[in-house]
Amino acid sequence: MLLRYRGSEGMVAWAFHRISGIAIWAFVLLHVLDIYLAGGNPNTYNDLLKFYGSTPGRLMEVLLGAALLYHSLNGIRILLMDFWPRLTIYHKQLWYANWVIFIGLGVPAAFIILRPALGL
Repeated sequence: MLLRYRGSEGMVAWAFHRISGIAIWAFVLLHVLDIYLAGGNPNTYNDLLKFYGSTPGRLMEVLLGAALLYHSLNGIRILLMDFWPRLTIYHKQLWYANWVIFIGLGVPAAFIILRPALGL
């Protein structure tokens, strides 16, 4: 079997890092497409902008922000362990610290993004 769940925080961090990376890659492709539409088909581009401002579009923006934030924080965690190998014994604590930072920054940002959709 190619992918076998081994449990623990390290495997979850590994999986989330890959999933968030794929989500970011998908966003880049969508961004290239919508920039093309700005010049190639302005009416479709305007419709797409309306979708981005809608509740589902804002939810997708929150998910993109979450993917970017998690991917960057986990990347910093990996860099720290690469440059200072002695930190690998604390990889679980570093991962939990990432989640504290993720929630501390992510929840307020999500609220700001969703505020118009919530009518606030």
